[in-house]
Amino acid sequence: MRYHFTDLNSTYSIVARDPQTGQLGVAVQTHQMSVGDGVPWLLPGVGAIATQSLTNRSFGPMGLKMLQAGVEASRVIQALVASDAGESRRQVAVIDAQGRAAAHTGSGCITEAGHHIGEEYSVQANMMTRNTVIAAMTNAYESTSGDLAQRMLAALQAAQDEDGDIRGSQSAALVVVPGDRNEPEWKRDYSLRVDEHAAPVTELARLVRNRRAQLIDQEGHTLLEAGDKAGALAKWAEARALAPEQEELAYWQAITLADAPADVQGAAAILRPMLANDPRRAEWVELIHRLQACGLIERAGAGAELIHLLI
Repeated sequence: MRYHFTDLNSTYSIVARDPQTGQLGVAVQTHQMSVGDGVPWLLPGVGAIATQSLTNRSFGPMGLKMLQAGVEASRVIQALVASDAGESRRQVAVIDAQGRAAAHTGSGCITEAGHHIGEEYSVQANMMTRNTVIAAMTNAYESTSGDLAQRMLAALQAAQDEDGDIRGSQSAALVVVPGDRNEPEWKRDYSLRVDEHAAPVTELARLVRNRRAQLIDQEGHTLLEAGDKAGALAKWAEARALAPEQEELAYWQAITLADAPADVQGAAAILRPMLANDPRRAEWVELIHRLQACGLIERAGAGAELIHLLI
């Protein structure tokens, strides 16, 4: 059997389920472009799959269909392996909605190759520089606090600290889906890809931090809608501190405050630091006019009041 070099997706990855939230995730790095295009396969409340080594992409959709039908992870692995004449070159891991994990490392995968199944997760790697990668990923995942994305990222960082892929690094991806099967199939809590980078795991860490800030910001908006203004302001401040480079956080927090709660002073206090050194200050202010004109700022005069405090 011949393989094209673009299928030679030497990789280290993790599939996992968060026991508190039920979220399911895959995180992965390799020395080829666009690893996020073929390795991770996930469905909310159903399961997650990582297919790698000489990647058989059909494992993704086939495995998810079996998980949807209620087949547990170990049986999914058995079926996928049995269906594939090239199984000796494959590496695949599955976790189901109950947190049961299973994996397969074919006997023909390139050294160093292996996997470890832990409690509600599996880590796997092939073509690694050293045989210490699996243990490093396991220890990092189990000892790191934070949400599922942060813990999976720690596993990738630990693998890279052990020199990871013998060829180096090039692309990385991290995907987390909700644990609720009633969520739409397209729903993603994290959907991050670094398709070509000299240090993809480092860049992925930056993206995880920024996405986490967005999620915290969303929590603030939810609290405000529920009438908890103090809680919302605390969450918003946390989000801005976590990702100060994201102008959009401060901007839309300010617009929201100026509109519905009519706290224009509070809105201006959030917006002034963001605008202070921004070369597009005039454009951001002009956008306030436009938001009022199209009705996205609903309270009459709110935009003008905010602009007056900023000028």
